[in-house]
Amino acid sequence: MSDNKILSRETLARNLDAVIQRIEKARIRMDEHHIVKMVVVSKYTPIENIRTLYELGQRAFGENQVQQLQERSEALEDLPLEWHMIGRLQKNKINKLIDIDPFLMHSLDSLELAEALNKRLEARGRSMECLLQINSAREESKAGVDPEEAEAIYREIAERFHRIDLRGVMTIGAHTDDEGAIRRSFETTRSIFDRLSDTGAEICSMGMSGDFELAIECGSTLVRIGSALFREG
Repeated sequence: MSDNKILSRETLARNLDAVIQRIEKARIRMDEHHIVKMVVVSKYTPIENIRTLYELGQRAFGENQVQQLQERSEALEDLPLEWHMIGRLQKNKINKLIDIDPFLMHSLDSLELAEALNKRLEARGRSMECLLQINSAREESKAGVDPEEAEAIYREIAERFHRIDLRGVMTIGAHTDDEGAIRRSFETTRSIFDRLSDTGAEICSMGMSGDFELAIECGSTLVRIGSALFREG
């Protein structure tokens, strides 16, 4: 792994091309009309690599921590990048996140957080596009709402919290080598997403470097790729 090293343009170009080809093949296996977006998880990589990926055509980047998102977005403010907040949001960081104004917040993981976020947005006359995080693998180590409650919670947030613009759902695949279990966690999320089609939900975010092809085959429309892009070999 070379996440924290400055990589050559040639290495990053090769890695980016390889990932895009894998996304394309998985997308076509799913449906040739299916559209998939990639957000690069840039949390460990130097900003020089982000600049190079921008030069190679990548625009969307995601950070796990509000502080790092702020530092990265400020350091690269000369580039028209699309910044995503993909990590867990602590309530004491809400105001700072509103100041950063990310393109999309992926990790709205409870009604309680939605209420707190909406209240601060209301006070500032702002709004934020978000995804509801679902713990489809039912793992205690993961954040997110229970899949059985996800549809009802999504609809409640949409109805009650008008400063939050829900765009869809997000999940992290089951943490296991059992492909069947990973597939089930993705299929569970996709079925919830499908039931929310009447709400205007457009994004089903599933899949990371280790499982994004399976996620796309299960209907993911957005993948978050980090380590697969930052390899030296």
